[in-house]
Amino acid sequence: MEKVKEEIRIKIIHPIAHPEIYQAYGKSMGGGILMYGPPGCGKTHLARATAGEVQASFMAVGLHDVLDMYMGQSEHNLHNIFELARHTAPCVLFFDEVDALGAKRSDMRHSSMRQVINQFLSELDGIHGVNEGVLVLAATNAPWHLDSALRRPGRFDRVIFVPPPDQEAREAILRILLADKPTRHVDYPKLARSTSEFSGADLKGSVDTAVEDKLREAMKRGIPTPLTTQDLLAAIKGVRPTTQEWFETARNYAIYANQSGLYNEILDYLKLSKGPGLFSGSPFRGN
Repeated sequence: MEKVKEEIRIKIIHPIAHPEIYQAYGKSMGGGILMYGPPGCGKTHLARATAGEVQASFMAVGLHDVLDMYMGQSEHNLHNIFELARHTAPCVLFFDEVDALGAKRSDMRHSSMRQVINQFLSELDGIHGVNEGVLVLAATNAPWHLDSALRRPGRFDRVIFVPPPDQEAREAILRILLADKPTRHVDYPKLARSTSEFSGADLKGSVDTAVEDKLREAMKRGIPTPLTTQDLLAAIKGVRPTTQEWFETARNYAIYANQSGLYNEILDYLKLSKGPGLFSGSPFRGN
């Protein structure tokens, strides 16, 4: 994910680590990055890793921290979160499942949720306070449900596609997942080749399934045996990549609702043309 990490470095890490360079160019420290992609591919993990890289406050904001049943309280909660971030700047705010807070206002039946979205936009603009030093990370699995106003410059002006891990990354993830488990002659490159389109969560699920199968075997034999490549391949065969369902939906939006070019990265990933002959290519890379 070098492209994703470089965007986070430029927008969040470097401004905090080297503020004098940014000041020399008259560049203020602030703004936001919106990450989107299939579930289980590392968006939340990237936010946590960012917190570990910067000497700054880090606030992970969940829906329960904002939404409230009482009229006006959700907006008040959101304002308080941004005020706390401003007072502890430099600060990184992370909003997971941001589509629940920033859905399209035209789709809203209740004015109360429209008011929450309006409040969110106002806070991002710094209308209620100066956002210097407040850097915002957000993640969503459904960018097509977001209000387009969120992508205006000064708000989430960097929109980054976080794809499933490539073969090299899958091998690295498998090595980490199996590091504390008994194994024997595991062929990691073969496993990585066999898990095309798997998310990090899918890989973890496959390893967990293989471990459970070995536990059943150990209970019958009365002695534990190490995991092998064949054990892991057998578990992998029983897993359908969860990313496929996401791409089936994303593909439709990328083809039929991509006037702004927002979903070009999805088309590139699926190897679909952006112009004439749009429907050429395989619906899934590697198939």
